[in-house]
Amino acid sequence: MKPAQSTRQTPLPRIAVIGTGGTFAMRARHTFDWVEYSESGVVTGIDQLLADLGDLGDPAQEIELVPVTFRALGSTGITPQDWLDLARLIEDTVRSEPDLAGFIITHGTATLEETAWFLDLVLHIDKPVVLTGAQRPANTAGSDVPANLRAALAVAQSDQARNLGVLVVMDSYIFSARDVTKAASFDLNAFQAIPYGPLGSVTPDGEVLMRRRPIRQQLLPRTHLETIQDLPRVDIVMSYAGADRVVVDALVACGCDGIISAGLPPGRAANGQAAAFADAVKNDIVVVQSSRAAQAMVPPQQFLKSAGVLAGGSLSPQKLRIFLMLALTHSRDASLLQQWLLSI
Repeated sequence: MKPAQSTRQTPLPRIAVIGTGGTFAMRARHTFDWVEYSESGVVTGIDQLLADLGDLGDPAQEIELVPVTFRALGSTGITPQDWLDLARLIEDTVRSEPDLAGFIITHGTATLEETAWFLDLVLHIDKPVVLTGAQRPANTAGSDVPANLRAALAVAQSDQARNLGVLVVMDSYIFSARDVTKAASFDLNAFQAIPYGPLGSVTPDGEVLMRRRPIRQQLLPRTHLETIQDLPRVDIVMSYAGADRVVVDALVACGCDGIISAGLPPGRAANGQAAAFADAVKNDIVVVQSSRAAQAMVPPQQFLKSAGVLAGGSLSPQKLRIFLMLALTHSRDASLLQQWLLSI
């Protein structure tokens, strides 16, 4: 954090830290309250949390932190409207404070990968945007709050992170928003990028080691956030042994715009669901076939084409949902949507 006295001749880099709640901001009831800490009901604002953390050492002492309050959310409660508001806040902050070097967003880990992917798709800024979170609250033994924030600060001020899209930093590893996923409930190393691994890491002394750069496909037309009031409704239907059409029919009845089929590997709906998905397409609902496998890959196939179902490529079901929500604000043309889905 910024030192009380500085002899620098040039201003410190300024990093905006946007707090959105989550474990990162929660206060546990006792030292080893690692599971049900939300029962305390105490959520610390980002300005107070930064003050409580105090000196994080290098590289944080070479940065001026600018706390920005968003809203206190458990990440299980975040909604598409929150995503839109958060993206607008970032764009507004860039306009009002153009000298900011980058952004850090502290976020609950349950949906961190989804928020990161949404922001990656809609933001068009060259400043680093880094999401981080925590598996253990700041006032518990072995908390990862200080270490994760310190690593995120190192990345957010690094020139190596510019123009890479939105990044996630957890447990000293740097991930792209497209590939990262939470793979464990309580482990400190809960995040992975399957199958390609992290982009790089932050060393114990705060050095950023970027080993590869993501290939970003800017396929969608630019999303003008100021004109969007609501995003199209897209839901996910899981396939499993014995699944029938009840859930699919209910979603059709409620008027959803799209459905992601999280199919049985390698990407097929259960027999009892297949006809329902074909009927949904006839009701002008966009259906995309994905897979519940950790390494999802669904290429175009004749059985999908015959049913009017689109192939989801290699995105996970939860990230396909977000991509389709945004894609549907631009087009409902099936051939164009299929092209985008296979290229992202």
